[in-house]
Amino acid sequence: QLQLVESGRGLVQPGGSLRLSCAASGFYFYYYDIGWFRQAPGKEREGVSCISSSGSSTNYADSVKGRFTISRDNAKNTVYLQMNDLKPEDTAVYFCAASRYHCTGFLLGAPERWGQGTQVTVSS
Repeated sequence: QLQLVESGRGLVQPGGSLRLSCAASGFYFYYYDIGWFRQAPGKEREGVSCISSSGSSTNYADSVKGRFTISRDNAKNTVYLQMNDLKPEDTAVYFCAASRYHCTGFLLGAPERWGQGTQVTVSS
């Protein structure tokens, strides 16, 4: 059974940092591209970043480029999203998703499984 579990939720001040984790189980993790998405209150879910199955390719939405870093440890079945210089507009529920289809830029193609989401709040 495919399962993704996000962790790392928190409340941080503007300019602060936070690292999210996405732990996978129940499938061959190393076959899957992984994407991070976020959904702010009253807004649609949007793509944030995507990483290829090997980790050799990473892409970011313009809004987070230079501030966020996606990485993965296939030995630990985990993908990370390091978020630096956080801004109030980064406040959202963050989701990870997995797909056997490749990333298209910073968007994950045809997500097959979603995590439950983890809340990130940036506020002074």
